[in-house]
Amino acid sequence: MADRRELPAYALSETAHYLTVPKSTLRYWAMGRASESKPLIDPAQHHPLILSFRNLVELHVLAAMRREFEITLPKVRSALDFLTRKFRVKNPLIAYEFATDGVSLFVERYGQLINASQEGQAVMREVIESSLKRIERDTSGIPIKLYPYTRSDWRTAPALVVIDPELSFGRPVIAGTGLATEVIADRYKAGESIQELAEDYGRPAEEVEEAIRCELEAA
Repeated sequence: MADRRELPAYALSETAHYLTVPKSTLRYWAMGRASESKPLIDPAQHHPLILSFRNLVELHVLAAMRREFEITLPKVRSALDFLTRKFRVKNPLIAYEFATDGVSLFVERYGQLINASQEGQAVMREVIESSLKRIERDTSGIPIKLYPYTRSDWRTAPALVVIDPELSFGRPVIAGTGLATEVIADRYKAGESIQELAEDYGRPAEEVEEAIRCELEAA
């Protein structure tokens, strides 16, 4: 049976929505640019471009860095190639080795490439570590759930919405439930209040609000 985490499941537009990153940026990271630079990830499907859950998690980490730093693809690629050689892993952005030992090495390597100050490198480390904490792994270290940022401020964004390939066809749901954020947001757009939805679903209003944010904030 095929691993759902590796199957093509997310169009570029919905990935851009979940991660609040422009489609053009994601396409650049996933496809590269002709002979100028190689892609940063290996998409589950190239033509048309369809991404897997694994791709989504990889792009989540890149998107977190993008919120604080100007991501230059060739320089990130150079730093990731270094980690690939160092740990001998295929997907360094989401490898368990990266989460445990590689962040400091990546920051050091990338910092050298962009001549980042010590203060800048400290922030970069904090950003990466924050994004990695929102990835839930199984006992072998493989990512199985992603808690996307539902707010622009990554320091205060709660982890109340989760993307799990085993639930709701991999679409966002309220964490700990099977309640799809899309359904909740549709009811909200139709005129129901957050309090009414909270009472109907038997969930705290805060969770309902984050579900709506997940679907409507970017728009």
